[in-house]
Amino acid sequence: MSNTLKREFTLWSAFAFAFAFISPIVAIYGIFGLAYSTAGPGFWWNFLLVFGGQILVAMIFAELVSKWPVEGSIYQWTRRLSGKGAGWFAGWFYMWTLVVAMATVAMGAAAFVANVLGLTITPGMQAVIAFIILVLGTLANLQGRGILKVLMTGSIIAEIIGSVGLGIWLFLFHTEQPLSSINQGLDTVLGSGFTNNAFLIAMAFVGWAFVGFESAGSIAEEVKDPQRTLPKVVLFSLTFVASVVAFAALAVILAIPDPAKVLSGEETDPVFSTLIYSLGEGPAKLAQILFAIGFLASFLALQTSASRVIWAYARDKALPANKSLSALKGKTSIPTNAVIVASVVGAVMILASQLAPNFYALMVNFTTGGFYISFLFPVAGFVIVLFGNKWKSGPFTFGAKMKFFSIFALIWTVFQFLNISWPRPVYPDTPLLDWSVAVGIVGLTIVGAIIYANVNKKMTIVDADSLNRNS
Repeated sequence: MSNTLKREFTLWSAFAFAFAFISPIVAIYGIFGLAYSTAGPGFWWNFLLVFGGQILVAMIFAELVSKWPVEGSIYQWTRRLSGKGAGWFAGWFYMWTLVVAMATVAMGAAAFVANVLGLTITPGMQAVIAFIILVLGTLANLQGRGILKVLMTGSIIAEIIGSVGLGIWLFLFHTEQPLSSINQGLDTVLGSGFTNNAFLIAMAFVGWAFVGFESAGSIAEEVKDPQRTLPKVVLFSLTFVASVVAFAALAVILAIPDPAKVLSGEETDPVFSTLIYSLGEGPAKLAQILFAIGFLASFLALQTSASRVIWAYARDKALPANKSLSALKGKTSIPTNAVIVASVVGAVMILASQLAPNFYALMVNFTTGGFYISFLFPVAGFVIVLFGNKWKSGPFTFGAKMKFFSIFALIWTVFQFLNISWPRPVYPDTPLLDWSVAVGIVGLTIVGAIIYANVNKKMTIVDADSLNRNS
């Protein structure tokens, strides 16, 4: 039984992996209706603003993954920047964010699959289909990286057709609103305070659309020449997806036949209703097949990332049952037990969404805040090390200008985390949901502290330089 991961991902397949994780289709469909109904068509400008902030974070991550291309990304980077404790908790939050996001995307995929099959969508039916997706995804993941590479490449084709292709078609033949409509609502950006500012609330939603570029680091030890390959993947995946998402969202905004219905909340699924209006029932149904593929690919990427972070922890003896969780099995050297554990926890989340009222909404809320608090650890650590003149870059670096960019990356990450987690009165009937990010972080911190106290003295750390030499 080997204890070394196989490097089977190339530049293209690593990009396809990160692309599927971010997923333009998931990004658009996941936040469009919420953001539009909150801030009107002017919410579109948030795509540019959030991208501007996230590209600064991506620049830092590109430097980090070049220096330390070690399985586990955020956990590994933070541990080497800020010490064992900070690294453990950074990865702990990130691990749970990935697992919860995996279950959430499976639920989203289930809704599309049900529509495609002509099934009546009930909460129970959605959960059953999500569970089937979870099982099939697990089986695919256990087969090895070959099937993942094929599926991810297929997803890119579906994503491009479903976002860029449909966007071009809407632009050319189904524009219902003037381009100036994207400025509607911008006059309210200033003067409404932090808590109830509609534009900032929409920015929090859009923040969910631009995460996942860091996922390439989760499979770092499975990528050929990672020190040079992965920085390109981190930067290009974010830039490419952001461009696709902004373009497709603009096309949908201009094609909406009745914006008032979306603003009032009467139309809860403006993307699909706009496609039906513009294309007809048949083509809109075909579009849903593409949407389902996008969600399924994103699920697979999330599942893979979650299992690799779990495996990286276990290899460092940073989790209970580390010997079992760090095992690599089969000719393909897949962390089978880590994949299964990620899937079991995801299944529990899907079940909980049926047993607890609004649990699904809590899952959605937590994942957005979870990504940004996870990002905050390595970004802050990088700034401290950089300004302490202790940073020695890897083969890929932006040089001295990073001091300037890193400060703004830190400011952005802090701001967006507070913006996302701020307990705004969004759920009047269930006010606890307004505190879901804070409650989730506190709960995980308490549980994490107990586990960390038990593994602290046993933890090891993999030699990154040795891995680099062997890559």
